[in-house]
Amino acid sequence: MLEVNKIYNTDCAEGLKLLDDASIDLVVTSPPYDNLRKYNGYAFDFEKIAAEIYRVMKIGGVVVWIVNDATICGSETGTSFKQALFFKKIGFNLHDTMIYQKCGCYFPEQNRYYPNFEYMFVFSKGKPRTVNLIADRKNKCAGDTVTGTWRGADGILKIKSAVKNKTGRKIPDYGVRFNIWQYPVGNGKSSKNRNVFKHPAVFPENLARDHIISWSDEGDLVLDPFMGSGTTAKVAIETKRNFIGFEISREYCEIANKRLEEDLNVWTD
Repeated sequence: MLEVNKIYNTDCAEGLKLLDDASIDLVVTSPPYDNLRKYNGYAFDFEKIAAEIYRVMKIGGVVVWIVNDATICGSETGTSFKQALFFKKIGFNLHDTMIYQKCGCYFPEQNRYYPNFEYMFVFSKGKPRTVNLIADRKNKCAGDTVTGTWRGADGILKIKSAVKNKTGRKIPDYGVRFNIWQYPVGNGKSSKNRNVFKHPAVFPENLARDHIISWSDEGDLVLDPFMGSGTTAKVAIETKRNFIGFEISREYCEIANKRLEEDLNVWTD
């Protein structure tokens, strides 16, 4: 087993082979998207990496796979869906298909609605072992008593249990989030560390934090096979998890390590 809380400057296809079977609790990662970014010219063997990820995941472990598609000759590639179906083919459950919505639009289109989201596929190896759903959505009807009906699979209206059992249950101030998460992005928003934006595709620290909190517990081991600017590593430490990261680019490793040193006084190289 590799040393934890360290970013390894290696191709993750090779680095994953060094991990023990069923050793990882959670993966939070954003792999290269088609040709949307050059990533210093590096590419990756998706199917080989996906199979290795399945091997190293614990039963009940979760993979958060944040991806998007390029539009080529007027048609989206659909690579994200192909990857999702392959994860299912090798044994993962598609636990949830979530949306990462960006506050703003950087690529306005002429003949389609402006794109401002990415997919967050949440896969699980069996039933998720840890589920800490974030409940910070303000309920408009907070304080009201639960009323009404719901329609079953048979099409028949049924009385809600809180009404039927006369519990008088009140609607809480805050409810569990919907599965579309919105974040401000860009320089100074995804991260306060300016050095991070030398990387071409930084995803928000709060996005990583929310997934890490949702699908793992303190002390768990979080893997990012495409560590990039080090977002997953930083947030794992801040939330009292351990991490292992792989990054094939020496330049990006230096960015990530400098980020950990500057923000957390942690040196991983």
